[in-house]
Amino acid sequence: MADNIKTNQSVNAAPVYGSPKSIIRDYAEQALITVIMALFLMTFIAQAVAVPTGSMQNTINIGDHLFVNKFVFGSQTPLIGKLLPTREIRRGDIIVFKLPSDPKVNYVKRVIGLPGDEILVHGLKVMVNGKELPEERVTVKLSGDYSNRSALEVVKTAPKPDGAWYKVYYNEREDEEEAPIGFTEMEFGVNEPYKVPENSYFVMGDSRDNSLDSRYWGVVPRENIFARALYVHWSFNPRDPEASNGESALPAILRYAKWGRIGTAVK
Repeated sequence: MADNIKTNQSVNAAPVYGSPKSIIRDYAEQALITVIMALFLMTFIAQAVAVPTGSMQNTINIGDHLFVNKFVFGSQTPLIGKLLPTREIRRGDIIVFKLPSDPKVNYVKRVIGLPGDEILVHGLKVMVNGKELPEERVTVKLSGDYSNRSALEVVKTAPKPDGAWYKVYYNEREDEEEAPIGFTEMEFGVNEPYKVPENSYFVMGDSRDNSLDSRYWGVVPRENIFARALYVHWSFNPRDPEASNGESALPAILRYAKWGRIGTAVK
Protein backbone atom coordinates (compact mmCIF):
# COMPACT_ATOMS: atom_id res chain seq x y z
CA MET A 1 0.00 0.00 0.00
CA ALA A 2 2.79 2.33 0.86
CA ASP A 3 4.38 1.58 -2.47
CA ASN A 4 1.14 2.51 -4.26
CA ILE A 5 0.91 5.82 -2.41
CA LYS A 6 4.47 6.72 -3.32
CA THR A 7 3.80 5.93 -6.98
CA ASN A 8 0.68 8.10 -7.09
CA GLN A 9 2.47 10.98 -5.46
CA SER A 10 5.23 10.69 -8.07
CA VAL A 11 2.73 10.74 -10.95
CA ASN A 12 0.74 13.69 -9.60
CA ALA A 13 3.76 15.75 -8.57
CA ALA A 14 4.02 19.27 -9.95
CA PRO A 15 6.43 19.74 -12.92
CA VAL A 16 9.89 20.91 -12.08
CA TYR A 17 10.99 24.07 -13.96
CA GLY A 18 14.59 25.00 -14.78
CA SER A 19 16.43 27.42 -12.64
CA PRO A 20 16.64 31.11 -13.61
CA LYS A 21 20.21 30.47 -14.68
CA SER A 22 19.16 27.81 -17.22
CA ILE A 23 16.41 30.09 -18.65
CA ILE A 24 18.94 32.88 -19.20
CA ARG A 25 21.24 30.39 -20.87
CA ASP A 26 18.44 29.28 -23.24
CA TYR A 27 17.77 32.89 -24.27
CA ALA A 28 21.49 33.53 -24.73
CA GLU A 29 21.85 30.47 -26.97
CA GLN A 30 18.87 31.52 -29.09
CA ALA A 31 20.27 35.03 -29.43
CA LEU A 32 23.67 33.64 -30.42
CA ILE A 33 22.12 31.39 -33.07
CA THR A 34 20.15 34.35 -34.44
CA VAL A 35 23.30 36.48 -34.69
CA ILE A 36 25.23 33.67 -36.39
CA MET A 37 22.43 33.15 -38.92
CA ALA A 38 22.23 36.90 -39.61
CA LEU A 39 25.99 37.11 -40.13
CA PHE A 40 25.87 34.06 -42.41
CA LEU A 41 23.04 35.66 -44.41
CA MET A 42 24.87 38.98 -44.79
CA THR A 43 28.19 37.33 -45.60
CA PHE A 44 27.12 34.75 -48.16
CA ILE A 45 23.50 35.20 -49.21
CA ALA A 46 22.18 38.77 -49.24
CA GLN A 47 22.84 42.33 -48.21
CA ALA A 48 21.06 45.68 -48.07
CA VAL A 49 22.66 48.50 -50.10
CA ALA A 50 21.70 52.19 -50.13
CA VAL A 51 22.00 54.25 -53.33
CA PRO A 52 23.01 57.89 -52.68
CA THR A 53 23.56 59.10 -56.29
CA GLY A 54 21.60 59.39 -59.51
CA SER A 55 23.83 57.51 -61.96
CA MET A 56 21.14 54.83 -62.42
CA GLN A 57 18.05 57.11 -62.49
CA ASN A 58 15.25 56.30 -63.23
CA THR A 59 15.92 52.57 -62.95
CA ILE A 60 17.28 53.03 -59.42
CA ASN A 61 16.44 56.32 -57.73
CA ILE A 62 18.34 58.37 -55.20
CA GLY A 63 17.34 57.09 -51.78
CA ASP A 64 16.47 53.57 -52.92
CA HIS A 65 17.65 50.83 -50.58
CA LEU A 66 18.31 47.63 -52.48
CA PHE A 67 18.23 44.00 -51.48
CA VAL A 68 21.06 42.29 -53.37
CA ASN A 69 21.96 38.67 -54.09
CA LYS A 70 25.56 37.92 -53.05
CA PHE A 71 25.79 34.29 -54.13
CA VAL A 72 24.32 34.29 -57.66
CA PHE A 73 27.67 35.02 -59.33
CA GLY A 74 29.54 32.49 -57.22
CA SER A 75 30.68 32.73 -53.62
CA GLN A 76 34.31 33.20 -52.69
CA THR A 77 33.86 30.22 -50.34
CA PRO A 78 34.00 26.95 -52.36
CA LEU A 79 31.66 25.05 -50.03
CA ILE A 80 28.97 27.74 -50.08
CA GLY A 81 29.36 28.15 -53.84
CA LYS A 82 28.61 24.46 -54.35
CA LEU A 83 25.53 24.52 -52.12
CA LEU A 84 23.84 27.56 -53.69
CA PRO A 85 22.70 28.05 -57.33
CA THR A 86 25.04 30.32 -59.29
CA ARG A 87 25.47 31.54 -62.87
CA GLU A 88 27.79 33.62 -65.01
CA ILE A 89 27.46 37.40 -65.27
CA ARG A 90 25.31 38.38 -68.25
CA ARG A 91 25.04 41.49 -70.36
CA GLY A 92 22.31 43.68 -68.87
CA ASP A 93 22.79 42.51 -65.28
CA ILE A 94 22.73 45.27 -62.68
CA ILE A 95 25.70 44.50 -60.48
CA VAL A 96 27.15 45.76 -57.20
CA PHE A 97 30.93 46.01 -57.11
CA LYS A 98 33.87 47.62 -55.38
CA LEU A 99 35.19 50.64 -57.25
CA PRO A 100 38.59 49.65 -58.73
CA SER A 101 40.23 52.92 -57.65
CA ASP A 102 38.77 52.76 -54.13
CA PRO A 103 37.62 49.27 -52.97
CA LYS A 104 35.96 50.81 -49.90
CA VAL A 105 33.30 52.35 -52.18
CA ASN A 106 30.46 50.21 -53.59
CA TYR A 107 29.00 51.11 -57.00
CA VAL A 108 25.87 49.92 -58.82
CA LYS A 109 25.92 49.83 -62.65
CA ARG A 110 24.64 47.81 -65.60
CA VAL A 111 26.89 45.35 -67.43
CA ILE A 112 27.35 46.38 -71.06
CA GLY A 113 30.48 44.55 -72.18
CA LEU A 114 31.61 41.02 -71.33
CA PRO A 115 35.20 39.74 -71.47
CA GLY A 116 36.43 39.79 -75.07
CA ASP A 117 33.68 42.15 -76.33
CA GLU A 118 34.58 45.14 -78.51
CA ILE A 119 32.88 48.33 -77.30
CA LEU A 120 32.33 51.61 -79.12
CA VAL A 121 30.21 54.51 -77.82
CA HIS A 122 29.13 57.12 -80.35
CA GLY A 123 26.67 59.71 -79.11
CA LEU A 124 23.61 57.80 -77.89
CA LYS A 125 24.63 54.63 -79.71
CA VAL A 126 26.43 51.82 -77.87
CA MET A 127 28.07 49.38 -80.24
CA VAL A 128 29.01 45.87 -79.07
CA ASN A 129 31.02 43.72 -81.47
CA GLY A 130 30.02 45.94 -84.38
CA LYS A 131 26.27 45.89 -83.66
CA GLU A 132 24.20 48.54 -81.92
CA LEU A 133 23.02 47.40 -78.50
CA PRO A 134 19.18 47.44 -78.43
CA GLU A 135 18.24 49.88 -75.67
CA GLU A 136 14.98 51.75 -75.12
CA ARG A 137 15.93 55.44 -74.90
CA VAL A 138 14.07 57.85 -72.67
CA THR A 139 14.62 61.62 -72.62
CA VAL A 140 14.51 63.34 -69.22
CA LYS A 141 14.34 67.01 -68.27
CA LEU A 142 16.81 68.62 -65.89
CA SER A 143 14.86 71.25 -63.97
CA GLY A 144 15.13 72.84 -60.55
CA ASP A 145 17.31 71.06 -58.04
CA TYR A 146 17.50 67.97 -60.24
CA SER A 147 20.74 66.60 -58.74
CA ASN A 148 18.95 65.94 -55.44
CA ARG A 149 15.64 64.70 -56.80
CA SER A 150 14.81 61.03 -56.40
CA ALA A 151 13.90 60.67 -60.08
CA LEU A 152 14.11 62.79 -63.23
CA GLU A 153 11.10 64.03 -65.20
CA VAL A 154 10.42 62.03 -68.37
CA VAL A 155 9.63 64.14 -71.45
CA LYS A 156 9.90 61.64 -74.31
CA THR A 157 10.31 57.91 -74.93
CA ALA A 158 11.75 56.73 -78.25
CA PRO A 159 10.28 53.69 -80.05
CA LYS A 160 11.42 50.47 -78.42
CA PRO A 161 13.86 48.59 -80.69
CA ASP A 162 13.61 44.84 -81.16
CA GLY A 163 15.37 42.96 -78.39
CA ALA A 164 15.43 45.87 -75.92
CA TRP A 165 14.40 44.86 -72.41
CA TYR A 166 15.66 47.77 -70.29
CA LYS A 167 15.57 51.57 -70.51
CA VAL A 168 18.36 54.13 -70.53
CA TYR A 169 17.88 57.83 -69.78
CA TYR A 170 19.42 60.81 -71.57
CA ASN A 171 19.19 64.51 -70.84
CA GLU A 172 17.43 66.72 -73.37
CA ARG A 173 19.74 67.63 -76.26
CA GLU A 174 19.48 69.09 -79.75
CA ASP A 175 21.82 66.64 -81.44
CA GLU A 176 21.80 62.89 -80.74
CA GLU A 177 25.40 62.68 -81.92
CA GLU A 178 26.55 64.88 -79.04
CA ALA A 179 28.89 63.46 -76.41
CA PRO A 180 27.46 62.99 -72.90
CA ILE A 181 26.14 66.25 -71.47
CA GLY A 182 26.79 65.69 -67.79
CA PHE A 183 30.55 65.22 -68.12
CA THR A 184 32.44 67.26 -70.70
CA GLU A 185 35.33 64.89 -71.39
CA MET A 186 35.81 61.13 -71.15
CA GLU A 187 38.99 60.29 -69.26
CA PHE A 188 38.98 56.68 -70.44
CA GLY A 189 37.05 57.09 -73.66
CA VAL A 190 35.46 54.66 -76.12
CA ASN A 191 35.46 56.83 -79.24
CA GLU A 192 37.45 54.05 -80.87
CA PRO A 193 36.74 50.31 -80.54
CA TYR A 194 37.90 49.00 -77.17
CA LYS A 195 38.29 45.32 -76.36
CA VAL A 196 37.25 44.30 -72.85
CA PRO A 197 40.09 42.35 -71.18
CA GLU A 198 39.63 38.85 -69.80
CA ASN A 199 38.04 38.62 -66.35
CA SER A 200 36.77 42.20 -66.69
CA TYR A 201 33.44 43.89 -67.43
CA PHE A 202 32.46 47.16 -69.09
CA VAL A 203 29.68 48.87 -67.10
CA MET A 204 27.54 51.97 -67.58
CA GLY A 205 24.90 53.81 -65.57
CA ASP A 206 21.36 53.96 -66.96
CA SER A 207 21.38 57.74 -66.52
CA ARG A 208 23.90 57.99 -69.33
CA ASP A 209 24.66 61.71 -69.13
CA ASN A 210 25.05 61.67 -65.36
CA SER A 211 27.10 58.55 -64.71
CA LEU A 212 30.80 58.13 -64.03
CA ASP A 213 31.40 54.59 -65.28
CA SER A 214 33.66 52.48 -67.53
CA ARG A 215 33.72 55.31 -70.07
CA TYR A 216 35.70 57.34 -67.55
CA TRP A 217 37.65 55.02 -65.24
CA GLY A 218 37.83 51.74 -67.14
CA VAL A 219 36.54 48.21 -66.67
CA VAL A 220 35.60 46.33 -63.49
CA PRO A 221 37.73 43.29 -62.55
CA ARG A 222 35.71 40.13 -61.91
CA GLU A 223 36.97 39.87 -58.32
CA ASN A 224 35.45 43.30 -57.52
CA ILE A 225 31.90 42.15 -58.38
CA PHE A 226 30.08 40.68 -55.40
CA ALA A 227 26.32 40.96 -55.91
CA ARG A 228 23.37 41.42 -58.26
CA ALA A 229 20.65 43.96 -57.45
CA LEU A 230 17.24 42.35 -56.87
CA TYR A 231 14.57 44.75 -55.61
CA VAL A 232 13.87 47.92 -53.62
CA HIS A 233 13.00 47.21 -49.99
CA TRP A 234 12.82 50.87 -48.86
CA SER A 235 13.01 54.26 -50.56
CA PHE A 236 13.45 57.65 -48.93
CA ASN A 237 15.63 60.49 -50.17
CA PRO A 238 16.30 63.07 -47.43
CA ARG A 239 17.86 65.40 -50.04
CA ASP A 240 14.72 65.55 -52.15
CA PRO A 241 13.56 69.22 -52.16
CA GLU A 242 10.08 68.14 -51.07
CA ALA A 243 11.39 66.13 -48.13
CA SER A 244 13.85 68.76 -46.89
CA ASN A 245 11.35 71.52 -46.12
CA GLY A 246 12.04 71.77 -42.41
CA GLU A 247 9.74 69.02 -41.15
CA SER A 248 11.05 66.86 -38.33
CA ALA A 249 12.50 63.51 -39.31
CA LEU A 250 9.63 61.08 -38.65
CA PRO A 251 6.82 63.14 -40.27
CA ALA A 252 9.03 63.79 -43.30
CA ILE A 253 9.80 60.09 -43.66
CA LEU A 254 6.14 59.11 -43.38
CA ARG A 255 5.04 61.80 -45.83
CA TYR A 256 7.78 61.60 -48.45
CA ALA A 257 8.94 57.98 -48.41
CA LYS A 258 8.43 56.44 -51.85
CA TRP A 259 6.03 53.77 -50.65
CA GLY A 260 5.15 52.75 -54.19
CA ARG A 261 8.75 51.72 -54.91
CA ILE A 262 8.92 49.18 -52.09
CA GLY A 263 9.07 45.73 -53.61
CA THR A 264 9.95 47.07 -57.09
CA ALA A 265 12.19 44.64 -58.99
CA VAL A 266 15.44 46.10 -60.32
CA LYS A 267 15.84 45.16 -63.98
